[in-house]
Amino acid sequence: MRFARTILERPYKFTIILLVANIFVFILMWQSSGIRLSLLEVFPPQVLIAYGAKLNSLIAGDGQWWRLVTPMFVHVNLLHLLVNMYSLWIVGPYVEKLYGSAKFIVFWVVSGLGALVASYWTVGDPGPSLGPLGRFLFRPDLPSAGASGALFGLVGVLFAFGIKFRHELPEGFKRAFGTGLLPMILLNLFIGYVGSDIFDNAAHLGGLITGAALASLVGYRRPGERASVTVIWRVMQIAAIALVAVSFIRIGQKFPGGLKASTAAPNTSTQSATAENFVTYAKAMNQGQETFAEAVQGNSEGVDEAVKGLDSTPHLDSEADRLKEELKVLLIEVKNLTPAVSTSDKKLTPASQKEVTARFVAWSKNYNQWLKTMGKTHSGLKDQAIPQGDGTNPQ
Repeated sequence: MRFARTILERPYKFTIILLVANIFVFILMWQSSGIRLSLLEVFPPQVLIAYGAKLNSLIAGDGQWWRLVTPMFVHVNLLHLLVNMYSLWIVGPYVEKLYGSAKFIVFWVVSGLGALVASYWTVGDPGPSLGPLGRFLFRPDLPSAGASGALFGLVGVLFAFGIKFRHELPEGFKRAFGTGLLPMILLNLFIGYVGSDIFDNAAHLGGLITGAALASLVGYRRPGERASVTVIWRVMQIAAIALVAVSFIRIGQKFPGGLKASTAAPNTSTQSATAENFVTYAKAMNQGQETFAEAVQGNSEGVDEAVKGLDSTPHLDSEADRLKEELKVLLIEVKNLTPAVSTSDKKLTPASQKEVTARFVAWSKNYNQWLKTMGKTHSGLKDQAIPQGDGTNPQ
């Protein structure tokens, strides 16, 4: 009890500062978006990108390195913010009280960096060789944001703390940290596996590993120790805060003008352009589905052209982009499964064919659902039916 009282009575001001900073950025995003504030309403992609969401094409193609820092303060909707801030409120004070404010800030920023670097390197098509692991870790290049990578880093810190100092900790701390965190870690990874289309699992693992590695190298402030901070940790704390500040200054310098007007109230010409974009998108998606069905039958000659057509489609919304990227992955996979020379003794193995086509059927259902909702908005046919795929097995 004396151990717990000594630790838990310490301040945790930087946890509160991080909470305020995340909420402040969210309020700015909400004001810029012009959308109504609701639990599930997602910010448009242009708002996420404007405020610093990770996008590999902008990091690699335009040198916007700061997008490996700013996403840990950006959230896609109110529910996303509330879940992450509640988690920070639960986990953050423990880390800050055990290690002090300087180390806490360094843990947060470096773990967030580790998470975003892991996310950066797992964008694209993993190929069929990785199987379920590839689908768990790899994602298309869509706007990615959230504090969960840094939060996993804090969990990694507590996990390593509980293991490293298990011989000197009271029983309650042993149960709460170290191996006591394994059920929570495994549960979150399982949730990420089930919802791999939603969660950036590579970022979560990257943050977890980074945080655990940091904590395995440093000690914590034991009860009775003076509240002194070495110069190196103070310098690292200032450097971490400066990195975040400079990154958001760069976001401000790149911030687009007239963001709210463009996202909140499109004019007639904008609506017309959106309808044209939808037609282009829908044609490419239909061609991709037809090509997939042909490839399953052994004719994969049109796959490359279909993928090129999908790459050239305009942006409509984040779900449309996700569906497009998933179709590209399916096309590439079915091409890799299709023999280069089609003969009677060289065909798709039944197991491989069954797996890919089952995923295509599931994808078709999601695509048709998007057509029924957002597709009508983009096409301008809100009260009319629009063409849909039949979602049947292409075998």
